[in-house]
Amino acid sequence: MANELSAATIELLCDLLRRRSVTPDDAGCQVLLGERLTKLGFTCETMQFNDVTNLWARRGTTSPVLCFAGHTDVVPPGDEKQWATDPFEPTFKDGFLYGRGSADMKSGLAAMVVAIEAFIGSHPDYDGSIALLITSDEEGRARDGTLKVIEALTAREEHIDWCVLGEPSSQNKLGDIVRVGRRGSLSGMLTVNGVQGHVAYPQLADNPIRRFAPVLAELHDIVWDDGNEFFPPTSFQVVDVRAGIGAPNVTPGELSARFNFRYSTEWTHESLREKVHAVFDAHEIDYELNWHLSGKPFLTEPGKLINAVSQAVTEHTGSVPELSTGGGTSDGRFISPAGVDVVELGPVNASIHKIDEHVNVADVITLTSMYRRIMELMLL
Repeated sequence: MANELSAATIELLCDLLRRRSVTPDDAGCQVLLGERLTKLGFTCETMQFNDVTNLWARRGTTSPVLCFAGHTDVVPPGDEKQWATDPFEPTFKDGFLYGRGSADMKSGLAAMVVAIEAFIGSHPDYDGSIALLITSDEEGRARDGTLKVIEALTAREEHIDWCVLGEPSSQNKLGDIVRVGRRGSLSGMLTVNGVQGHVAYPQLADNPIRRFAPVLAELHDIVWDDGNEFFPPTSFQVVDVRAGIGAPNVTPGELSARFNFRYSTEWTHESLREKVHAVFDAHEIDYELNWHLSGKPFLTEPGKLINAVSQAVTEHTGSVPELSTGGGTSDGRFISPAGVDVVELGPVNASIHKIDEHVNVADVITLTSMYRRIMELMLL
């Protein structure tokens, strides 16, 4: 059985890697997965929102519902000449499989589907339901993907109890980290207004750079929090600052900047916004500040799902995983608010979004067995 799982998972992964599914293009990945799931008795529903393709597949009509979730879209490969191999032609080398999306996260999808095939083959009459939520809008705007599917499911009162995301959560070796939550992400888009003028006559101008500098320093000096038992400290980072008209003897009339908070549960997005505005308002500055909330922080409390995932990892690696809320955002931020316990378990993330992205072949095979074991622990 182990050899059969190995061959099936790697074959499916290679089929997915050959599809150039640069976000938000699914490139036929979901059709491929849906065909396999239909043969297992899943009801497969394509949910199309604008140019984003989503797949909701479910086998069973009763609760509890264990859902596997992930995305078929990948980030662009960049300059393909810098790749050692064709980013969309899977290539094996020294025990690794190279290709865009190999780690993030087509290996997770392949492992999920093959694990489900094996589980249902052995246990066709499990308790509850198995579902998959797959989107082509995770690496892009993330507005017409998982978010919209969850809204549609909620509107028709279809509930998920537990969700396993196949995001590349591992850091140094497979299963060393299991994500049980994520920090919130709040971005600010700032415009500081001034008066353009000659650098030799500053009294006749109002330089927005000078106005913004002390505010920026104060924002950087603030210790926003020390984190808590589950979350690392909130971070503030400026990602873009622009001003000037290209002439060395002209002070600008406007400055634009963008910054981001990755915040813990010590804050709400409302309280963060109020704090930032208070800092700006304490200075003599003419500004406009717009906000974009990418996701609120979420946390899955210890319980059956975390216990099952931790046990599956320990059985296959001999080590107890670290439960973490670090890293960036994931689609878990859209799933958790619907009252769903969410964890993330996937391959090592060292090469994701990079040139020559790759995944350890042995890890993909082990991940397949982990997912199968999770189903056994949750549904039997």
